[in-house]
Amino acid sequence: MQLFADSHCQFIGLPDNIKTKVVGLSATHDFINFRNQQLRAGVPQSIVEEMTEHFPLAHHPVIRTHPETGKQSIYVNTAFTTKIENVSETESKQLLRTLYDQSKIPEYQCRFKWEEGSIAFWDNRACQHYAAADYFPDTRTVERVTVCGDKPFFVPDAKESKL
Repeated sequence: MQLFADSHCQFIGLPDNIKTKVVGLSATHDFINFRNQQLRAGVPQSIVEEMTEHFPLAHHPVIRTHPETGKQSIYVNTAFTTKIENVSETESKQLLRTLYDQSKIPEYQCRFKWEEGSIAFWDNRACQHYAAADYFPDTRTVERVTVCGDKPFFVPDAKESKL
C-alpha cells in the first residue's frame, strides 16, 4: 500500500494561528538518517563525507507555492526536515509535530493498493508519500524515476491557477 497525502489540503486544514506562525519560515532539510544508515551498513566514513559534500543541507520554505497551480502547501517531512529556522528548538519541535500530523489525517490521504503491473505517478511538490510495508512475505520491486524540478519557493500573495 502506498499512502499519498495532499499537502495543499494539509495547509488549508491548519489552524489559522499555526498558518500565521509558519508562513514565511524556512526549514533545514538534512539526509542525516540516510548517512547514518550508510555508516551502519559499512560504507566508509570517507564516502559518506563525500556524499555530505555533494548533497549539503538544504533550506526550503515551510510553506511552498506550487509553480504551476499557485497553491500553498506544507513542505516538511519526517525523513529530512530537522528544524524550523529562526525559532527556538522547542517551538521548532512543536510546529514540526503539528505539521507532520497533518499528513496523518485520513481525509487528506489517498491509499493506493499495488497490484502486478501497477504504475503510480505523483508530484512531490503537491503531496507526501509513505510506502507501507504490508506485503510480507512477498517482495516488492520498485523502479523509480525522479524528474529534477524547480527550487521550492514561497509567494505570499500567489493566486491559484484554475487548471
